[in-house]
Amino acid sequence: MLETSEKGLRFDNVSLSLKGRCLVAVNHLIRPGDVLTVMGESGSGKSTLLNLVAGFLPAAFEATGRVTLNGVNITEQSAQTRNVGLMFQSPLLFPHMSVGQNLLFALPRTIKGRQQRLERVIAALEEVGLGGFEGRDPATLSGGQQTRVALMRLILAEPQALLLDEPFSSLDRSRRADVRELVFDTTRDRKLPVLLVTHDAEDAEAAGGSVIEL
Repeated sequence: MLETSEKGLRFDNVSLSLKGRCLVAVNHLIRPGDVLTVMGESGSGKSTLLNLVAGFLPAAFEATGRVTLNGVNITEQSAQTRNVGLMFQSPLLFPHMSVGQNLLFALPRTIKGRQQRLERVIAALEEVGLGGFEGRDPATLSGGQQTRVALMRLILAEPQALLLDEPFSSLDRSRRADVRELVFDTTRDRKLPVLLVTHDAEDAEAAGGSVIEL
């Protein structure tokens, strides 16, 4: 149910605790096209915040407050109805599918017709500099190329927000800056609110926006 006309991903007095100890406390609106970066070392609770938004919070954690997306309270919704995209450290492309098939898998069923769906995939690959790669085996791609495909697979699914779980940490430094720029430019162009968790200050600087340190 639509509660307000507010756009973006809002944390409304959200706190996460484990065995009575508060790990994370957030009260923040991520507006469309903006990035909120949550920084901290392993075990600080930053990935747990992603799990809360995505709908995968382990039972051991206690959560209070609520999360809304474009005015809709998603706190109690099932993971598959929240309309958020999650990008991990590893691209996690399906190894038994070609690059094009990976992208076709993500397209909503509302996009009908084989030709129209294929055109969406071809356009997405061209957007990230991988034109003509639709027939390639994901295993033949570099790490940066795999991350680009994973990003467009997320975008093609038409999420209303993106959750980034240290998506650049597996890349070598020479490729990291280019991929970071691509990811943040793409999300800004599509006016998606983004929650980024990282331990890398360079990620936070490239993202711009607000930073919460745990």
